[in-house]
Amino acid sequence: MDLTGKTVLITGASRGIGAEAARLFAGAGAKVALVARSAEAIAELAGEIGPSAVAIPCDITRYWEVEQAVNACVSAHGGLDIVINNAGAIEPIARMAEADPSAWGEVIDVNLKGVFHGMHAALQIMLPKGGGTVLTIGSGAAHGPVEGWSQYCSSKAGALMLTKMLDEEYRAAGIRAISLSPGTVATQMQRDIKASGINPVSQLDWSDHIPPEWVAKALLWMCGSEADVYLGGEISLRDEGIRAKVGVA
Repeated sequence: MDLTGKTVLITGASRGIGAEAARLFAGAGAKVALVARSAEAIAELAGEIGPSAVAIPCDITRYWEVEQAVNACVSAHGGLDIVINNAGAIEPIARMAEADPSAWGEVIDVNLKGVFHGMHAALQIMLPKGGGTVLTIGSGAAHGPVEGWSQYCSSKAGALMLTKMLDEEYRAAGIRAISLSPGTVATQMQRDIKASGINPVSQLDWSDHIPPEWVAKALLWMCGSEADVYLGGEISLRDEGIRAKVGVA
């Protein structure tokens, strides 16, 4: 897919899915804005990618920082066409009675409020120009309980509803909103899950997880019209039909 002339902003771009998406989208011709709290990591990645990338340190739990990041992206690249709400957290993994309420709330701040902040700030740029694409990394955890993951399941369910709301309110204004449920991905999050020893997901072998490059390819495919049938909904990368379309079967 040729994204020459397009600008994409990616949260959680310092590693894992976000970093691979940045590389792939830049390779497809897009200008990329790398957003994460890890300033050093995104600066290094921007240096690797080259002039088409800009690193923007940002804590997505603070709306004013997200707003500034979006404005910095527009200033650097001249616009904003695609937002990928990728940043996510899962720790501390704990059953509800043992969970620290403050730490529990911090996951909600990242996974739910952070997604809303990204959507809200992007709409300020996208609506006046007639539209844009907003992709959010979802999870199978949005659809059912997983032991020790009350904060993660709740926040991912909420984030999926935000995608549905975005589509409900702004599809007619040109906004394409889709969630991607990738399955288990070989990233640091899976190492943290493994270390917890709670629930069957922690018992999976590393070889059971898909590479983050597959998720990046799915996100790129979702920017094309072939994915329009999923607007307002969720695409599952566990689906062999989707994997074939994306080219990772």
